[in-house]
Amino acid sequence: MNRRILILLGSGETSPTMVKTHREAFSALPKNYKAVMLDTPFGFQENAPDISAKAIDYFRSSIGAKVTLASMRSATEASVLELENFANTLRDANYIFAGPGSPTYALSQWAKTPIASILEDKTINGGVVTFSSAAVLTLGRYTIPVYEIYKVGEAPNLRDGLNVLWALGLDVLVIPHFNNAEGNNHDTRYCYMGASRLRILESQMNATTAIVGIDEHTGIVIDLDQNQVEIVGLATVTIMRHGSTKILRAGDKMRFDEFSSYIREIANKTPAFEESEPIKPEAFFEAQQPNGTTSLLIDSLARHEERFSVALKMRNAKECLNEILELDKEIFEWVFDTLESDEIDKARTSMRSMISRLAPILENGFLTKLDHLRGAIEALVEVRQTSREQKRWSDSDLIRDRLASIGVTVTDTSNGQAWELKE
Repeated sequence: MNRRILILLGSGETSPTMVKTHREAFSALPKNYKAVMLDTPFGFQENAPDISAKAIDYFRSSIGAKVTLASMRSATEASVLELENFANTLRDANYIFAGPGSPTYALSQWAKTPIASILEDKTINGGVVTFSSAAVLTLGRYTIPVYEIYKVGEAPNLRDGLNVLWALGLDVLVIPHFNNAEGNNHDTRYCYMGASRLRILESQMNATTAIVGIDEHTGIVIDLDQNQVEIVGLATVTIMRHGSTKILRAGDKMRFDEFSSYIREIANKTPAFEESEPIKPEAFFEAQQPNGTTSLLIDSLARHEERFSVALKMRNAKECLNEILELDKEIFEWVFDTLESDEIDKARTSMRSMISRLAPILENGFLTKLDHLRGAIEALVEVRQTSREQKRWSDSDLIRDRLASIGVTVTDTSNGQAWELKE
């Protein structure tokens, strides 16, 4: 029988931070497992094949797992037979993965498929379901039209989700990228909604629905067979509603019934504000300060650059090379990440800069002993010649002996002095 495992990730689904989580999930599968990846959430993008290929390469290279593509980029362009084949592929799979893209686009395409019932069946009767980023936004009672609100300018509104989690008794809105800090000078927490928009969205929710916010590079692993929930990754999971919050941190473990009780308790608490009160997001979210970073790779890059600069200043070749190699290793680990940004390019540029900064030292390092000493030797030989011309024989002999001590042989000839350095 297949293990019943549900994994909800805030982001970083194809990054080094989730390697351990993925490996443990695949270790729970039968030997002849069938693992598939859905491309629907990003199916509208022109580079959809590239995103799929990178994710599949990640599972192969970083996890050692074989994942195939269950493609259904557009339900409107698919035939009835293709839609049925898509559904059968999901039914036959032991493992289903979906990640970045648009939650509303995914839901609009999945509306013509039985995906909700298939995911419920996997969750209840056996299978591993791993949803992240945009895909995880579809699993609750509601979803958020992120792009439509954040980029297009729609008023904050909720759409119906697949509500797969209701099969586990969880009445929730799952929000990934909960601690996003990309905005820098404006609030992009709560999956780019910010505090003020999230407050409006909450006012539109059913009174008994709780928000489960998952920070970036953080996840919730629900193992129903073990009756266990574990928070994995780097940061926190926030259960919140009506002004009340429950924070779960990476490494926390609890029984599933304990986890679900947290959700019910938060949802059923008396609101800490009156619905007629004006929106005051700064006060309402006072304790919800961003604890995210703009980028794990960029943060790590800064540390490598700093350590390299110190090593270079100290002329520590071993540490300089170590920082370059460590950065190269990190670039390889992140190259499969489906995040669309210029971070990999920045890291490569930095690594090239490190290598070029080594050039002067490398050039000097390749000089021979003769190259380093030639100027000094020739100067001493000239002084010796002057000493001989002035018949200061003791000075001449002293210079000859000192040169001999470093491997320089001086020979007096009819044409003057000749010298040779023994390497």
